[in-house]
Amino acid sequence: MRDEETHQFLKLKPVQATLSSLKMLDVGKWPIFSLCSEEELQLIRQACVFGGAGNEVLYTTVNDEIFVLGTNCCGCLGLGDVQSTIEPRRLDSLSGKKIACLSYGSGPHIVLATTEGEVFTWGHNAYSQLGNGTTNHGLVPCHISTNLSNKQVIEVACGSYHSLVLTSDGEVFAWGYNNSGQVGSGSTVNQPTPRRVTGCLQNKVVVTIACGQMCCMAVVDSGEVYVWGYNGNGQLGLGNSGNQPTPCRVAALQGIRVQRVACGYAHTLVLTDEGQVYAWGANSYGQLGTGNKSNQSYPTPVTVEKDRIIEIAACHSTHTSAAKTQGGHVYMWGQCRGQSVILPHLTHFSCTDDVFACFATPAVTWRLLSVEPDDHLTVAESLKREFDNPDTADLKFLVDGKYIYAHKVLLKIRCEHFRSSLEDNEDDIVEMSEFSYPVYRAFLEYLYTDSISLSPEEAVGLLDLATFYRENRLKKLCQQTIKQGICEENAIALLSAAVKYDAQDLEEFCFRFCINHLTVVTQTSGFAEMDHDLLKNFISKASRVGAFKN
Repeated sequence: MRDEETHQFLKLKPVQATLSSLKMLDVGKWPIFSLCSEEELQLIRQACVFGGAGNEVLYTTVNDEIFVLGTNCCGCLGLGDVQSTIEPRRLDSLSGKKIACLSYGSGPHIVLATTEGEVFTWGHNAYSQLGNGTTNHGLVPCHISTNLSNKQVIEVACGSYHSLVLTSDGEVFAWGYNNSGQVGSGSTVNQPTPRRVTGCLQNKVVVTIACGQMCCMAVVDSGEVYVWGYNGNGQLGLGNSGNQPTPCRVAALQGIRVQRVACGYAHTLVLTDEGQVYAWGANSYGQLGTGNKSNQSYPTPVTVEKDRIIEIAACHSTHTSAAKTQGGHVYMWGQCRGQSVILPHLTHFSCTDDVFACFATPAVTWRLLSVEPDDHLTVAESLKREFDNPDTADLKFLVDGKYIYAHKVLLKIRCEHFRSSLEDNEDDIVEMSEFSYPVYRAFLEYLYTDSISLSPEEAVGLLDLATFYRENRLKKLCQQTIKQGICEENAIALLSAAVKYDAQDLEEFCFRFCINHLTVVTQTSGFAEMDHDLLKNFISKASRVGAFKN
């Protein structure tokens, strides 16, 4: 189909979902999208901007169709030719496929995983980075099945010329350029097809992956980080600059549980379960955020602000770093429009994606941009709306002089306690004195929403309730909320609550937090007023882990 025909096809084909039923994906800050009309922009649900100058784009529409646009270097648009296109063209070869995740290399080459876990690749292939056993550029998407045929791929990552995928069972496969050991095979021979990365990862369950220019990172379910590949700038965090041909644990992160990892061109960021960011590697543009331009071969804490960090962002083709806090603030540092920003800088953006659209060189996406429908109510959303609704409720709880409105049938379905207590109860008012209004309201709301929204101190009260009612999932959510809200001032109180309610995982987390912030914690009023037995056990346990060596 010619460009102009495709353009008209896009405009004229009936849209199956109404525009009002979708949030519009805000791509206006990306220069390449200025080539699209307003009508086309309103149809976009997912998008990825890539290429050496940010001059290529792939996007999906409300009809689950895939379109591409741009310079088409090495056939990276997957259209079967190397012709550039200034108007969107539909990628028919992936018709019917839904994109779960996507990454790109420097050639560029594309690695895409569908929602069914299949892998497709195309584009530059001089180093076998497509994984199809050849070194011929791929002009159309190729299904990659070698060693992956019975696997479901859930995450993909690309270095400059190598590829990495993660399967649903926690295995990692790599292929492509291997001059520095980035395939993790133990050699430096290029890998033409997917090969499982084993060694230290053999019996580990990997939960997330990332690639720098010529290195790889994998986080396992215990929170440990394993690294391999090029290390000339210290980007592996091992304390040296020697390349690593097989996975090696970052020992300097001992006792720290990492949740996410992100790689820039030659630097690495990790996010811990305490909301702390560590960085290491190249720093010539200040991309580590340490206040200087000195490379670091060991993990170094990045001070953003007192608020917890919930997201980190970097991309293997840039020297830019970004982070978002729990309060919604977005920071950036590193190479920002030609400037070297050596400390995290507070922006006016609401998402980290905008940092890369406006300040990265090139202006490329660090992840697949996506948007979901927002006004069609699912069953879960409908139930959420009915919580505490006096118009439809048939039961009222009187707590601290206030009413909370609920529905008997839902409570009996959702909670074993109510199933028995409401069985022969025809009352429409239940008085509750054992728990406070905020705690009991949060409990009832959880039964409608499967989520909680409380301060860590209130979550302690809800943890008490969850223990009393034997609601184990709620107990876990409370522990998670407490973890996210822990600070030096409340750490001892939360540790005490964890011990009281036999929440062992939470107890270990709070204890580890106290040890990591021991100097400040021991100066708080909570520590001074600590229960004698708890204090005795705390000191004993802290001594065993070497907290008082200095």
